[in-house]
Amino acid sequence: MKVLRPLAALAVVAATALVGACAQPASNQPSDEYSSTVDQKAGEDATTLTLWTFVELHGKFYETMAAHWNEQHPDEQVKLDVNVMPYDDMHNKLQLALTSGEGVPDLVDIELGKFPNFTKGTPALEDLTSYAEPYRDDLVEARLDLYSKEGKTYGFDFHVGTTLAFYNTELLEGAGIDYTTIQTWDDFKEAGVKYHDATGKAFGTADTSAQWQANLLLGQLGGDYLDADGNVTVDSPEVVQAFEILKDLQDSGAVAVPPGGQPDTEEAYGAINKGDFAAMIMPEWFMSRFTAYMPDLKGKIAIAPAPVVEGAEVKTVGGGGTGTAVPSVGEHKELAAEFIAYAKLSKDGNEEIWRTLGFDPMNTSMWQDEAITHDPENEYVQYFTTNPFDSLNAVSDSIGLLVSATSPNAPSVNNLFTTETLNDIFESGTPVKDALAQAQSDLENELGQ
Repeated sequence: MKVLRPLAALAVVAATALVGACAQPASNQPSDEYSSTVDQKAGEDATTLTLWTFVELHGKFYETMAAHWNEQHPDEQVKLDVNVMPYDDMHNKLQLALTSGEGVPDLVDIELGKFPNFTKGTPALEDLTSYAEPYRDDLVEARLDLYSKEGKTYGFDFHVGTTLAFYNTELLEGAGIDYTTIQTWDDFKEAGVKYHDATGKAFGTADTSAQWQANLLLGQLGGDYLDADGNVTVDSPEVVQAFEILKDLQDSGAVAVPPGGQPDTEEAYGAINKGDFAAMIMPEWFMSRFTAYMPDLKGKIAIAPAPVVEGAEVKTVGGGGTGTAVPSVGEHKELAAEFIAYAKLSKDGNEEIWRTLGFDPMNTSMWQDEAITHDPENEYVQYFTTNPFDSLNAVSDSIGLLVSATSPNAPSVNNLFTTETLNDIFESGTPVKDALAQAQSDLENELGQ
């Protein structure tokens, strides 16, 4: 497959205020103890590599890939010493270790919203560009760009996080709506109004604690929260247009603010499970929330391409992310880099990412292998009425990203929007232009621009 690199200068905005949003459900977040159940098949001469992560299932994935690696590389075997820590603790500990040069791990997961903090100045991370080369032709290039600086790549992600639409077909059929006719945002609004009139309930969500839908619209409109130099542009015409589209959906009755402020919250899972919302526009990894928290909807949820702005070159964007990096002071940095490239970028690794984590992996050669993507034993294939890879392949040549995430100013934008600006627009009724003008002023003052 030829993977388009649309809007190559773009990269997605900081994932969300919710920790680990692109990873696994909250029940899989780290505890104080990590107990391994995976046989890494490492011999006595294996090189021990320390690995830090903030998601327990990531650790188990890496250990599984170590077993695969060791079978294929008997002369370069590795034994992973996995350390699972709370999100903030791990990132803070990593910053201190890199600054002091002591106690640095060989491999470390860095969440997307934190990654710009570790690429300021001269990064203390190994340049992984050459290690990606054997796989590059099959990769979604923009996901490498997301963890790059000045042409050098410093981290490898688990997934694309392609933004898709999730529709409750049972509810829509009851309201006389065919989700397959929803192609544009105008179609989405028309369906939402019809659904609201028929049921008295909201069709979709107006999010106040995350920017998934706003990021999607900005990608389609060619806008961004920051320019390439990190200057704030949140009152630009494209940002205004994106939020006016979302506000119009709310004013028409098509969408409403969900409990918790976005679909990926415990409160929202319950509301969606009992039928309070019929459509969710979310990254692909949201599939795992259905299987984990909304069992009543098995066999009722269809996955489809997200609605688009008419004439948009970019149809969807990636959302969320965790980049695995190799600190440059590590004693075994070359072996660590070779292993993590295999684990995160190879077809073998991407098959395991799909099977165990349910992500849409970066290596799209796997997207074409129906023996894997349509495996009837897979829990995601069993749960949803449509196969996610049918939608992923439909948009694979037009996956865009926003420039903001690689900027050190991205966390400031994300924090303001998810704590104040989105609430001003969708809860307090502040006119979009006024709310964004205030955000522009507040961010310029905070960042000294």
